Amino acid sequence: MIDQTAFSLTSALEAIATEEQKEKSARFFFDGVGDTQVLGIPIGKIFPVAKRHSDLLLDEIEHLLDTPFYELRMAAVAVMDFQARQKNAVNSLRSLYDLYLRRHDRLNNWDFVDRAAPHVVGQYLADKSRAPLYELAISSDPWRRRTAIVATWYFIRTGDLEDVFAISELLINDRHPMIEKALGSWLRAAGDVNAKRLHAFLLGHRDQLSATVLRMASEKWTAKEKAEIRKSR
Repeated sequence: MIDQTAFSLTSALEAIATEEQKEKSARFFFDGVGDTQVLGIPIGKIFPVAKRHSDLLLDEIEHLLDTPFYELRMAAVAVMDFQARQKNAVNSLRSLYDLYLRRHDRLNNWDFVDRAAPHVVGQYLADKSRAPLYELAISSDPWRRRTAIVATWYFIRTGDLEDVFAISELLINDRHPMIEKALGSWLRAAGDVNAKRLHAFLLGHRDQLSATVLRMASEKWTAKEKAEIRKSR
């Protein structure tokens, strides 16, 4: 039986770290690594270790979030995601959600958000007020704003599109590249559920949305539909 502690997980990751991988790992950071340190572990090797430690208690997860190492924090959010998907997890979905928001300062890159926000945040709010997402959407922190839109993935997959369009409208003038990419991707996913609604949204906001968002969101449109967007700008 695997020792379910932050120390055990850290030891397992340190054992597979290499100097060669350090520079590659640093490239995952959109704004540069800053004060973050990297151990040098390919992203694909982090998740299996996290899964083997998917029964970590909350304080052990938070200990990992407190570290300066990218890979340990990524393992922490992966554990949170694994637990959020489990019916009988050692930590409740509410406690995982609370930890995610309380320690959002440690989630300083797009991939932390994308790994955990859909289930840890979106799933928790599925049967509750979505007001916290709207508060995140007006944050000065781009990663909190990304959480606001990324968390709606859980709603989209159930056919609930109200929040993805409403939050996209709040972020419509946001020109942070990683917000634009999230908007483009998530609007495209909403279009898979309701193509007419996406079409109306993009045409109605074509003068405000960036070229990046329009291009990504309309990726599955016909050439004629794409030309209609370009012609109107």
